[in-house]
Amino acid sequence: MIRIILADDHPVVREGIRGMLSAYDGIDVVGQAASGPEAVGLVASLRPDLVLMDLRMPGGDGVEATRAIAAQHPGTRVVVLTTYETDQDILRAIEAGASGYLLKDIAPEELARSVRAAAAGETVLATSAASALLGRVQGRQSAPALSPRELKVLGLAADGRTNAAIGAELFLGEATVKTYLSRAYEKLGVSDRTSAVRRALELGLLD
Repeated sequence: MIRIILADDHPVVREGIRGMLSAYDGIDVVGQAASGPEAVGLVASLRPDLVLMDLRMPGGDGVEATRAIAAQHPGTRVVVLTTYETDQDILRAIEAGASGYLLKDIAPEELARSVRAAAAGETVLATSAASALLGRVQGRQSAPALSPRELKVLGLAADGRTNAAIGAELFLGEATVKTYLSRAYEKLGVSDRTSAVRRALELGLLD
């Protein structure tokens, strides 16, 4: 029997999912949570095999709950079940430790199949999630080679430092800082600081 907790802030949605899964043998919804922290608490007390986790809930984000469950209860797998499919949401969830990413328009039989696969240790991904992860891998493979000093300057810029503050920390003149930033912009194919930081984060060049 696969024991599941449903985490979603909408009671009607939780009941709908529970009803869908109750039609399939070997799947048992043992608990329901309306927030991320509540889901983490239920996992600690019920020790389920799997959590179906919404992403955005008042009182506690699903990504943070996923991260906590992955760290504190590695025997419980988390599969995101949400309406959101932006690359940022998908990547945040997977990087937090989610074993899968599904959308709420999934067919009941596909949801049951995905639950069984995830509980067996497989990764289950909606098409959009798989595409986002593939794009991230390909992006990292083709990431431009910034020098250590260019990365350091860009990292300080990402922290909101001015050129003067960056120069003071690295013992560089402002003109030199601008040169490093310009080189980084060129390599990243962008024309300003904000775009450079965003692109470097997307490529995994900055934490």
